[in-house]
Amino acid sequence: MDEPEKKKITDQKQALAKAEHYCAYQDRAQQEVRDKLYEWGLWPDAVENIISELVSAGFLNEERFAKAYVVGKFRQKAWGKIKIKQGLKFKKVPDVLIKKALLQIDSDDYFATLTRILQRKASIVAERDAFKRRYKLQQYAMGRGFEHDLILDVLKNSDL
Repeated sequence: MDEPEKKKITDQKQALAKAEHYCAYQDRAQQEVRDKLYEWGLWPDAVENIISELVSAGFLNEERFAKAYVVGKFRQKAWGKIKIKQGLKFKKVPDVLIKKALLQIDSDDYFATLTRILQRKASIVAERDAFKRRYKLQQYAMGRGFEHDLILDVLKNSDL
């Protein structure tokens, strides 16, 4: 089935109003907004003008977005720092802001979250062989974006 063709926006004022609404709904990365503006059919000059207006008006703030992203992904989805960092890089957030935003995660909470997800997974894993069981838990935690050495510490200090 053919999707109906989306209506292109040619008026810069209309695009700005729509972009303001898009940014007010939730924090966005500049690249997300840029992609959306191009999707609406705007020219590069108009896109950059709108981006600069959104930044100056406070609708678009990369640092605020990065901090919200880090806290949200850690608290809601229990992602590790590696996976969060990859997500921010995918959204083309600068490395300086990524490092600053990752400082929002408390190290005690981080360790507790890793321990909690490993305990939850350990109750599900049916593997009898201790080596294979440990490997499965390790792979699971690495898939969630946690650091290898921290995973080994948790597995060594607990009876999972």
